[in-house]
Amino acid sequence: MTPRELAALAAAAPSVKAVVVGDLMLDETWFGDVSRVAPEAPVPLLALSSMSRRAGGAGNVVENLAALGARTSALGAVGPEEEGEWLSRHLGSLPGGEGRVVVDPLRTTPVKRRMVADGRQLLRVDQELPGGLSRAAEDELVAAGLAALEGADVLLLSDYSKGTLTPRVMETFLGEARRRGVPALVDPKGRDYSRYRGAACITPNRKELETVTGESARDLGTVARLASRLRDDLELDAILVKLSEEGMLLLPKGGAPLRIAARAREVFDVTGAGDTVLATLGVALGAGLPLADAAEVANRAAGVVVGRTGTASVRWADLLDGLTSSPAEKLLERGHVAAVAQMLRRAHRRVVFTNGCFDLLHPGHVTLLGAAKRLGDVLVVGLNSDASVKRLKGPERPILSEHDRAQVLGGLDAVDFVVLFEEDTPEALIREIRPQVLVKGGDYTEESVVGAPFVRSYGGEVALVPLVPGRSTTSMVARMTKTKEAP
Repeated sequence: MTPRELAALAAAAPSVKAVVVGDLMLDETWFGDVSRVAPEAPVPLLALSSMSRRAGGAGNVVENLAALGARTSALGAVGPEEEGEWLSRHLGSLPGGEGRVVVDPLRTTPVKRRMVADGRQLLRVDQELPGGLSRAAEDELVAAGLAALEGADVLLLSDYSKGTLTPRVMETFLGEARRRGVPALVDPKGRDYSRYRGAACITPNRKELETVTGESARDLGTVARLASRLRDDLELDAILVKLSEEGMLLLPKGGAPLRIAARAREVFDVTGAGDTVLATLGVALGAGLPLADAAEVANRAAGVVVGRTGTASVRWADLLDGLTSSPAEKLLERGHVAAVAQMLRRAHRRVVFTNGCFDLLHPGHVTLLGAAKRLGDVLVVGLNSDASVKRLKGPERPILSEHDRAQVLGGLDAVDFVVLFEEDTPEALIREIRPQVLVKGGDYTEESVVGAPFVRSYGGEVALVPLVPGRSTTSMVARMTKTKEAP
């Protein structure tokens, strides 16, 4: 995956409709300090300082989908208590979210409470009562699901063995997905995987694979053998086994196993990593990526989320870190610019923009671009097309084609993305990107910088970088022409 490919995926994500069905839970994290032992028992005493709430289980899948910009229909059931009411309100408030959260009077909303001090989890307290759905709640969920699958690109089934995915619910949704040609992905639980028969792909971890097969899977060869057998028995298109620090192993039907190396820099907390994998895999498949590429994206997302505390979401910009790119791969399609800019803003990345013809790149350009990059996190360079340069500089320009100029710019470490524009000015491009910082050379005044009023209108900055004396493409071309004409 390259930055350009990731940008294309981020641009496609808002058009993806994902239907999520599964066990909705509430995740609470209690933060505090431990400085002494409780007087009545030899246990740490947590001095509570703050508390956070987040949707867990299938709800965390929805959280991740919302962070990735996908359209989501969330289907599940909660109890009538305050925790269930909070989940219903919260899921309904997420961007791009719709669906139906059924309130079942006979159900208790599962709650997981984690106690955290000094960045480390001390204790988890689970609040839940076993039980499935009432018949009325099941009927309501099935009816809502059949409607939600209309126009869906992918179906995600999040099973935490909390009773939502009854045999009837599973049979209905998997059957309907097959009939409509919608790929169904399952994050499985338990010992009986027969109810997942006919899914496109399931995503067990190593322990879950051992549980369902009854065999130890310590080495990758055994993992591949057990997973392949399970895939064939269940008539799946593929199985993706999560192997923690060893990455993932994808076993497609009729294809060779694919080992995907782990991406985590540091494993801090694996809570919710499976939800992130399911969501990211679903968006990528829904956007049209092949399964192998979608699994690579999901693996990268898992590597990000395990470095955070508690359940967490991954944004597209998080996946940019560590991606290697050739100069050509930094060239963004104009149609992807707005999506990439939004992706970066959501991740609170400070975007810097500058523009120019950059014909015959010289030290002055390099200095300008280096200074621009230091003003933020991501530098986007707008590059005049060949036609635009000819209109501005005359019929003899550019010296280098737009492709060559983009390649040269992309070879600079300071430059993150290059975008061609056909207009005479970058005004329209600046409005699409909405950079936090707009940069031009010191030969401009703020009043003369194209796009400056617009950038300042939403609190952005305009920065002028001093020029390197005696460095100008126009003067270089003039000297070259004079030398050529000399006898």
